[in-house]
Amino acid sequence: MKQDIIGKGWAFPPQIDRQGGLALAQGDAEINQAIQIILETAPGQRVMRPQFGCRLHELLFAPNNSHTASQARRYVEEALGRWEPRINVLTVDAYPDPDTDNCLTIRIEYEIKATHDKRSLVHPFYLIPEE
Repeated sequence: MKQDIIGKGWAFPPQIDRQGGLALAQGDAEINQAIQIILETAPGQRVMRPQFGCRLHELLFAPNNSHTASQARRYVEEALGRWEPRINVLTVDAYPDPDTDNCLTIRIEYEIKATHDKRSLVHPFYLIPEE
C-alpha cells in the first residue's frame, strides 16, 4: 500500500530487469534514488529543465573546511525543498571527512510525508584539492 502512495520510477542508473524491460525502483528506494539524482545534477545540466539540481557542484574547487560545509548544507536544503516534495527535510549536516582530505560528508535526515517514516542518507561529496 505505501509503495502506491510514494510511487515508482526508473531505477537509477537505468538497468534492464529479468524480463528484458526497464527496471523500476519503488517506495523508499525510489525516493533515495531521487535524492541522489537531485544532489548529483548541476543546475543547467538538463536541457528541458535547466533549474533542476543542486548547486553543490559550485563547491567542487572549494577548500574542505567549515565554510564550504555550511554552503553545502544550504545548497542541499534548498534543492531538496524545491525538487523533492515527497519528503520533509529534518536536518542536513555537512563536515570534512576526517579520513579523507578531499571529501565533504553530507548527512541528510528526512521524513517521508506519506508514511511518516524517518530515513537518513549519507552523501560523500569529493572536492578537487589545490595543487
